[in-house]
Amino acid sequence: MLSILRAACISLTVLLLSACHTLQLGKDFDVHAFESRIERGVTTQNQVRGWLGAPTSSGVGVGTDGERFDEWTYYFAAGKLSDMSNANVKMLQVKFDKQGIVRGYNWSASGK
Repeated sequence: MLSILRAACISLTVLLLSACHTLQLGKDFDVHAFESRIERGVTTQNQVRGWLGAPTSSGVGVGTDGERFDEWTYYFAAGKLSDMSNANVKMLQVKFDKQGIVRGYNWSASGK
């Protein structure tokens, strides 16, 4: 979570320093292609890395039962700084168990 906040702060700083330029952060990825391939409890970290490349950030999450997960985050944002209301923003978080197997994921997108 801290890495997401750090990325958000960096993004905000870039936005404030650039008034009318086009901005692109992260590497674009296809969430629907990812969803068509992923199998919870089967897919490995190596497979995810092969499909999406290295994660933009990584960290550790703790489930409600105390189980620890490796979490990889991928994000992409692109748009004109003068009007970010039309920006394309996507984020994907993937959770892996101790054996490096996908336990779950969530994604969000701006819909642009």
